Amino acid sequence: MKCPHCLVEFHDKREINHLGNDSQGEWAIEKFDCPNPDCRKSIFFLLNGEFYHNRNNFRWFVKADPNGNELIAKRELIRPKGSSRPPVPNEVPNGIANDYNEACLVLPDSPKASAALSRRALQHLLRDAAGINDGNLANEIQQVLDSNQLPSYLSESIDAIRNIGNFAAHPSKSTSTGEIVEVEAGEAEWNLEVLEMLFDFYYVQPERIRSRREALNQKLGDSGRRDMK
Repeated sequence: MKCPHCLVEFHDKREINHLGNDSQGEWAIEKFDCPNPDCRKSIFFLLNGEFYHNRNNFRWFVKADPNGNELIAKRELIRPKGSSRPPVPNEVPNGIANDYNEACLVLPDSPKASAALSRRALQHLLRDAAGINDGNLANEIQQVLDSNQLPSYLSESIDAIRNIGNFAAHPSKSTSTGEIVEVEAGEAEWNLEVLEMLFDFYYVQPERIRSRREALNQKLGDSGRRDMK
């Protein structure tokens, strides 16, 4: 798993601490310890599911169905309180980055609010980076697709935002991107995935190319040769 504190991948060693039962079922804390010597922080998830106690080693475990799928109804990150998604690249404008970060933070508590924020971030990105401004997110997505600016993998990904989000059934998602409305399963997460890909395409890669070009032109200048065009 990836540590949500330091974002370093590690081989997870899991510990289950049973809390008890209430009207919603059984509850437990799932604990991991990051082995990164620069981190060493604990990670806690609140679990709602089915558990059993192994009396031989005095440990708790999550029950599984006959296919091996764990019987967990809910799993929520409670420490650190935040997002385990990668940080926004420095090249992304602050307004877009702020909406993305907030969308990540509220995702565990409210997928509807997260999707509203990520739709707004997407609309601002298309206007800032793709030069499209229609007032309607669905139309703006179509315009960027028609412009053939994007490689096929990104075209398919951004088009899926409309399909997963079912914009036809929820037109306010297009006309009022910040409005909180019902979301389809996986919609909020998918919006964030697509934004991350667009950040790389529109902001990170062009800046890398510009920096490399400047470095090469510096070398060419030092050797008395003409700059790249």
